[in-house]
Amino acid sequence: MFAGIDEVDWASMEHAYGPADDVPGLLQGLASADPAEREGALDGMYGAVHHQGDVYACTLACIPFLFELVVDPAVPDRGGIVELLTSIGGIDLDEDDEDEMDEDEIEGAANYAMAAAAVTAGAGVFFALMADDDPGVRVSAPLALATLHGNPALVLPLLRERLAVERDEEVRLALVEAAGRVALRHRPLTDEIADWLSRLAAEAYPPGLRLAALAQLARCAPQALPGDVVRVVAGLLRQLRSSSAAGDAEPGCRSAGAHSEPEPAGAEERAAPVTLVGQLRAMPAEESAGRTAPWTADLLRTLHVGLDDRVAERTALLADQLCSPDRWQRIDAVRMSGGLIRAWRGSYAELVRLVGEQLGAAEPRLAEAASHVLEELFGLAAPAADALAARVAADPGAWVKEWASGPPGLGSPVKALSRLGDARVLPALAAALERPEVPHDVGSAIGYLGPAARPLAGALRRRLGEVGLDEGAYDRASPLLAGLTALRAGEAAPEVLRVLRGAPEYRGEWLRTAALRALGSFGPAAWCAVPELRALIRRPGTSAATEAAEALWAVDGDASAVLPVLIEGLQADHAHERRAAASALGRLGPLAGVTAPRLRALLGHEELWLRVDAAIALWEVSGRARESVPVLLAAWEQNRHVRVRVAECLARMGAAGAGSDAAHVLRAELTSVRRHNAMDGGYGSHDTYEDEKLLALCRRALRGNTGKGPTT
Repeated sequence: MFAGIDEVDWASMEHAYGPADDVPGLLQGLASADPAEREGALDGMYGAVHHQGDVYACTLACIPFLFELVVDPAVPDRGGIVELLTSIGGIDLDEDDEDEMDEDEIEGAANYAMAAAAVTAGAGVFFALMADDDPGVRVSAPLALATLHGNPALVLPLLRERLAVERDEEVRLALVEAAGRVALRHRPLTDEIADWLSRLAAEAYPPGLRLAALAQLARCAPQALPGDVVRVVAGLLRQLRSSSAAGDAEPGCRSAGAHSEPEPAGAEERAAPVTLVGQLRAMPAEESAGRTAPWTADLLRTLHVGLDDRVAERTALLADQLCSPDRWQRIDAVRMSGGLIRAWRGSYAELVRLVGEQLGAAEPRLAEAASHVLEELFGLAAPAADALAARVAADPGAWVKEWASGPPGLGSPVKALSRLGDARVLPALAAALERPEVPHDVGSAIGYLGPAARPLAGALRRRLGEVGLDEGAYDRASPLLAGLTALRAGEAAPEVLRVLRGAPEYRGEWLRTAALRALGSFGPAAWCAVPELRALIRRPGTSAATEAAEALWAVDGDASAVLPVLIEGLQADHAHERRAAASALGRLGPLAGVTAPRLRALLGHEELWLRVDAAIALWEVSGRARESVPVLLAAWEQNRHVRVRVAECLARMGAAGAGSDAAHVLRAELTSVRRHNAMDGGYGSHDTYEDEKLLALCRRALRGNTGKGPTT
């Protein structure tokens, strides 16, 4: 083995972390008798030689030696090497990707193409591995063939043959998944594969295999799913959990709580994995502990991805899972409910109520998963409000969460209840304000409560007065300033003014911004700050001057004092400073009418967000929508993240009359089932909130609600 490895000029090559002269050691480590050395070598291959999917010259040079390893039955853990080869050779670039590449990317694409060709050329070895003695190899080989082999007419019959004789359940599931992968790669075979999968989903087969077949049907041929797929899947889940141990179940849809699995003997003595590969293996192993069918969650996720926009069916299936006596099926359902609601619009009241019921479970992972999902739902969490309030009242110790590094934060149930504007959270927030270190997100929580949080104003003011104006001032003061801003607590103007005057150099600009926003929110109640604000606007063209001008306008309404500063701000070097000036001018309304030509000139600026802010401000200062609306609608199509701001303006404009371009755009948004900001492979904590806000604004705009209000 490894003949010729020393003849390769590894030192002349590089990987993600420098010279590749360590690669021979990694390859030899993959064949080591020591499990820790094998794991470290595989970690190094993924971390450096195939870093984040990249293919380097040294990656290409490794391919022949990796093939030597996978065909040698004396090498342990060859399944992981098969997976590595599948990843190296499985990258598929389409023509659209190639059209957008720069010179470096073209070089990388050439490496991907060579890797795909090299691994595909050797993919025939995976046929023999389908019957290998090592189950881990038999799990990896079908997916390697489905991904890499160029002749599906040879692969598909073998998958069927192996399924008939294979007894390992995980391998059988891999064979079915491989069939789905072949169907996705070779569309002419889809009907044939869908017919086979449909037969596998019939009642003659075990429930796990039937569920796997349905998941792959959803993935490659959703039209072939049975019409009663929810009933069928729910029945399969009941069959799967019937084999669970009695201690693993708890009764009913009204969750009485679950019992945690006992730790295996000696578990506390195990060392934590030190490699990334080890950690990735440990996570699913921990999740699988105590599960009768640990692969069920993956199959259900695949099924949900395939069902795509069939929201009603997905909701019904998750509701059934949430009523399961199996706590693991409920944990999976809670997590998948979050993913469904985050990406798709629908009627979720009953689903949310069922998620809320999980807050009472004794199993901490179930209650925690439910609280995290509800935290991200904001107003959609209303059906779970009573359950959240009960959870908050029952567990004061979880009101604030401490972190190993960074400031403390509010617990998920507290944040979720706050975001509903529910006053039952006030005792938790009041207690948080008495802690030595105030949680960093107290201010935003108060903002969602609005006037209901007015009783907290005194504590916010007192704590702000105690903040030392040293290098840690921003971290300590910012949550307090945010809370006072939300409450418009003008009585705290002296304390805020102290912070503004004494802001330290470290993060002082951020602290001044927060203080100015607070003073602006107080309006005339912050009259004591007028001299300070007038002094700050004497440096026009700076962000501080613009922010001070905004606050000064809100406090004393002197347009003549702030107008020159904001006009100067329109000419600032940075787009974000111009945006701030444009938005501030919009708040002056017709009093800033003289700036219309300057705002009009920004409608063609290369920065999209600046064009949007200028268009909104132009309408606000001129009262004419004709020039602004086309700019706003163009931005709507160019960047989905600008839609909330645009819809807010259209709702105030009243520009969405019957038959108008604006009305057409707004109605199209309302008919879309997909959330406007849904992303594949990622999400933001406020995505659902932003999308629900967009929908509300679209409806308001179409109803013709035109009352002028704030634009931010």
